Amino acid sequence: MTLELKGVSKTVEGQTHIYPTDLTLEKGTMNVLLGPTLSGKTSLMRLMAGLDVPATGRVLWNGEDVTGQRVQDRKVAMVYQQFINYPSMSVYDNIASPMKLMGVDKAEIDRRVRETAELMKLTPMLERKPLELSGGQQQRCALARALVKNAGLVLLDEPLANLDYKLREELRVEIPKIFEASGSIFVYATTEPEEALLLGGNVATLWEGRITQFGLTPSVYRQPVDATTARVFSDPPMNFLPISKTGNRIMFGNGQSAPATGKLAELVDGRYTAGFRPNHLEIGRHTADAMEFKATLSVTELTGSETFVHLAHHGERWVGLIHGVHELTLGEELSVWLDPRHVYIFGEDGKLVAPAAYALAA
Repeated sequence: MTLELKGVSKTVEGQTHIYPTDLTLEKGTMNVLLGPTLSGKTSLMRLMAGLDVPATGRVLWNGEDVTGQRVQDRKVAMVYQQFINYPSMSVYDNIASPMKLMGVDKAEIDRRVRETAELMKLTPMLERKPLELSGGQQQRCALARALVKNAGLVLLDEPLANLDYKLREELRVEIPKIFEASGSIFVYATTEPEEALLLGGNVATLWEGRITQFGLTPSVYRQPVDATTARVFSDPPMNFLPISKTGNRIMFGNGQSAPATGKLAELVDGRYTAGFRPNHLEIGRHTADAMEFKATLSVTELTGSETFVHLAHHGERWVGLIHGVHELTLGEELSVWLDPRHVYIFGEDGKLVAPAAYALAA
């Protein structure tokens, strides 16, 4: 069982929403579409489902061209961020409805409804109407209805966004297990890099209608192919800094430098861009070879256990995620530290030329 997109694109009133895209998804896999709002996640899902016809290219299901086939004739289930339930039906009948349309045996319907309801923690609510449920319970009802269809392709468009934190965390753990057992192809859209990492499987990073990278989620996170992918797969986005390599040193502007060891030693002399994630910027020197940078503090955000610091460094805007709660003065010059092992090196064209040493060791 495979879903293949071959040169698929989408345009709306002359504007390109999806540039020509090739993508192959395999049976029993979790595939996350990760990107900011308006990057093309929903547009790509609609092409996969058959809700939209591509401007170019073909959609293949198990080798069969289904590009022009109606969504009703495909084995597809879709769940949106804004859940949809039938208000006049009980939760039981909502979950059972797709199976009734398919003519499934009554006993089998009952078995699958109760099994899925137990999984979604809906068993005590099967006789209630959707409007008697909380928002989170209504979304779980919509998820259950998609799961019982045993569809070959299940599309989930930010399905947990409206749930409370505790339930969202529970379902993030459970969903991959459910999907793996079903043998279906699952596609899950999210704007959150943390969610992509928790779900695992494969990830496709999207930026302005293009897939920038597709592969195993940990691999894409540790070794992004370019600066755009690194920016997408980091929350807050990755920080950047112009650098140069001269001989056996990497120069980080303003006199900071580090030895060009390992992969960095192989770089030809010239100009590059260094990238580093917010959680690798520190207040205080925690390693002997950490580099110090002076930056101006513009904004702080407290999360309770961590502090986001927004910094200005010679025209560059940085964000640091610092452990603990720190009382800092806005507008002050602040010393921040960066371990060279956490630095990615990108060429002038934005392509990755040297992954961070810590990522290679992971």
